[in-house]
Amino acid sequence: MKDLLLKLYIKAQILREDHGQDMVEYALVVGIIACGCTAGMKTVATAINAMFTTLSTGIAAQAAKIPQT
Repeated sequence: MKDLLLKLYIKAQILREDHGQDMVEYALVVGIIACGCTAGMKTVATAINAMFTTLSTGIAAQAAKIPQT
């Protein structure tokens, strides 16, 4: 009977301990943030590409206006 009570006590202590729970929660949050960043990269990359295209077009247009000597 003592063995059974001891086993139940140990199992209850294991279930009550939450030392590793914080790390799991942080890992889940980091994973969710990483997924969000990955999903948003396509939009950001497209916007950056459009900005550089506009910039290079403007520079080329200004360079065409400079008289050649």
